[in-house]
Amino acid sequence: MMLSSSSSSTVEQPSHNRSFEINAVSSDVLRSHILTRLDGVSLAALSCTCSNLHSFSSEESLWKEQCSSTWPSTLDTRVQSIISTFPAGHRSFFSDSFPFLEHDCVINLPASVDTTELISAVDIFYKDEVIFSRVHVTETVSGWFLCSPMRVDLVEPKELIPVRVSLIDQWENDTWKNDLEENLSLSWILIDPTRKRAADISTRKPVSVHRHWLTGEVHVKFSTVLVVDDKRKSEQVEFTVTVVMAAFSRREEETAEMQIREVSFVGEDMKGKNLGGKGSLVILTAAMGMKRRRRTKGEEEGKEKYREFMKRKTEKAERKWRREKETAMETTVCFVAVVLLGFVLCFYLLMHKNMVAIMRKLIK
Repeated sequence: MMLSSSSSSTVEQPSHNRSFEINAVSSDVLRSHILTRLDGVSLAALSCTCSNLHSFSSEESLWKEQCSSTWPSTLDTRVQSIISTFPAGHRSFFSDSFPFLEHDCVINLPASVDTTELISAVDIFYKDEVIFSRVHVTETVSGWFLCSPMRVDLVEPKELIPVRVSLIDQWENDTWKNDLEENLSLSWILIDPTRKRAADISTRKPVSVHRHWLTGEVHVKFSTVLVVDDKRKSEQVEFTVTVVMAAFSRREEETAEMQIREVSFVGEDMKGKNLGGKGSLVILTAAMGMKRRRRTKGEEEGKEKYREFMKRKTEKAERKWRREKETAMETTVCFVAVVLLGFVLCFYLLMHKNMVAIMRKLIK
């Protein structure tokens, strides 16, 4: 027993203090075979582990590749030039553009902004393949923009853009609708070159998909609801991206080929009134500077916020309609009362005149 005890005590125990040294990995292997395989979120998390990984993970080439693979429109020469002026280049742009905007955070509006233009970098994906990519510049200093309703159109009125989207030509069921809700996605990144900030104002996934009853066009809606405080009251506003697609099908085929007819961006308040250019500019530039929320469950939260917004908007419209109806009823009642009163008064005067004439005849 004693021997057994002594012999067992001499067995070498595994060391728990040994740890993997990242310095043992070649920097070339780390750059070429590890970091290039990570997505932006994983790359950002890895950079927080130690100083060496932070140095490797902060290389501009890695983040440029992340931005171009996530948003192909950022390969545009003008966009690349603007991103290069951001504090940390493509890394700052990614940290601004990838997370969703916070819906519940109240935006305090500044008195004025000095932004001279907004750059829109827009990408539409179907089954993770890009089908539409454009960059649009909107000047924000002219009286036309400041006084007109906020609207940005990426497609010309008579332009039709064929896309690699084929839907089963069965409009009587929801097969086509489910297909678009699951496989279609959009990012609309607004870039402020003056303040060197950016934000994705899309919900990534559609919040609404429906087919127009008259034209048969498919309307896909992406929406971001924000809460703004203008020092008088807090109110919700909605920025909406609408994609309109027309379906063309042949008799011998069971699928319909889609063409994009419209890609537009507008802003509305709770009453359904279009936001002006000046008001939209103030809200959007303030939103770019606010905190972000993670991508996790962001698409579902965005759709839920949209439903809540539409419910409140409908309830407000119904209350307004009831008030207007009550006002109209009261106006109608008052008008009828005045008419009746006038009729009674005329009748009384007529009778009084006749009675006076009869009394005079009797007296004579």
